[in-house]
Amino acid sequence: MISGEGRAGSLQRAKGHASNENWKLSITGMAWAALDVLTAVFAAYLALRYRTVMVRDHAGSLTVIVAGGVRMFALSMGWFAVCLVFFSHSYGLYGSIEGRSGLHEQRMTLQATAVAGLLLCGTLFLTRAQMESRMVVLLTIIFTMIILCVRRAIWRSMVYARYREGIDTRNILIVGSGSVARALRNHLESRRHLGFRFRGFIGLNEQESNSGDPDVIGDLPNCLSLARGLFVDEIFFSVPAERAQVIRLVEEARTFKIDVRVIPDLYDGLAWNAPVEYVGQFPTIPLHRGEFPIGSFMLKRMLDLAISLVGLVFLAPLFLILAAVVALDSKGPIFYSAKRIGRKGRSFNCFKFRTMVQNADALKAQLAGQNERDGVLFKMSNDPRVTRVGRFLRKYSLDELPQLWNIVRGDMSLVGPRPPMAAEVEQYALDHLRRLDVLPGLTGLWQVEARQDPSFDSYISLDTAYVENWSLWLDLKILLRTVSVVFGGTGT
Repeated sequence: MISGEGRAGSLQRAKGHASNENWKLSITGMAWAALDVLTAVFAAYLALRYRTVMVRDHAGSLTVIVAGGVRMFALSMGWFAVCLVFFSHSYGLYGSIEGRSGLHEQRMTLQATAVAGLLLCGTLFLTRAQMESRMVVLLTIIFTMIILCVRRAIWRSMVYARYREGIDTRNILIVGSGSVARALRNHLESRRHLGFRFRGFIGLNEQESNSGDPDVIGDLPNCLSLARGLFVDEIFFSVPAERAQVIRLVEEARTFKIDVRVIPDLYDGLAWNAPVEYVGQFPTIPLHRGEFPIGSFMLKRMLDLAISLVGLVFLAPLFLILAAVVALDSKGPIFYSAKRIGRKGRSFNCFKFRTMVQNADALKAQLAGQNERDGVLFKMSNDPRVTRVGRFLRKYSLDELPQLWNIVRGDMSLVGPRPPMAAEVEQYALDHLRRLDVLPGLTGLWQVEARQDPSFDSYISLDTAYVENWSLWLDLKILLRTVSVVFGGTGT
């Protein structure tokens, strides 16, 4: 039980988290801020180039158009960039795009740039900075506005396209099953581009939980267990609940990095001074939001794409050789495609060079008694289903090269937990699902640390450790270690 003092403290933490979040420049915000600074610098360069061409056309020669010198101009543009970042952050432009419409984002972008531009002009006037061309300042502001609006519109359209395909969507549970809850569900399902996927209603009381509605999947006490099992990212409260229940849920949700929102009219006073965020047309108040390092994950995705595309191009001759060898060695298709479970339980087709006989899946049940791994994994050192060429491909992990295409498609990453089969996931305990919080990988911590370890607990613990301690530096170290593991022929 949580004492009154503990609950009060929890309430204060929830309030503080909600009210201070707008002023906390996260890693993600820093990435977007850096991109805005680069945009302002590029806009200033375009303005200088344009004005220089105009001067050359009319005066017949290239002249220095910055009377105060390059240093003064650089300081002025630096001040403009700082103001731009400050106001963009203040207007919430570095937050998740789901919390604002595209039109609102464009309006805030124009407003942030205009205010930053006015401050720049005022500063130049008060400091009596002399510039031969005020046109450069005006063009810098205008070009910044245009580039920022276009860039944000393109990014939004790319995100919406991925959401429509069911990629990177956010699974939600709605507490309550009344009219407000159903209206929220219908609203989100009719606007799939927002990226929310409804997973079920949570009954607030016994009557709701036992109503017979198939969409009501549980009650409030087991809400977090259901959320973890369904890879839920957010829980929405659509009906009033006891303050203590909400606080307790928020505390537990924070532990499992699940966000919690409430409809503001229902929870007056629970999060004073908290910003109201719109989900489509529904106003909500975030009581807890986990920080998602989108900037780092963007870099990870860029690294995945770059290495995978280069690998597919340069390894094309090897692909042809391996394909020919597989075809000549035994009957059957060259590539083996099987359903695997990826991030948040999303299934996808995982590609490999075929290393087994055609009816390998049917023979697996007959060999279950010879399994050398514990838990839900299956592995045999002398598996009779593996072909001669297949043994060689597995020894040096060459059979997994086609998964570079899975990485390009966004189903996998270069580094991450191995993608499990659906039958394995069905046997997972609740804690094991943590390894599905990230994209599966071509290689991972388990592959370089304990590939031959038969322990299922070791398999899970290493993958969980990777998820909880992920960083780009860790990915790079695993990739480097993978090279020695592959050339060492440790595969089976």
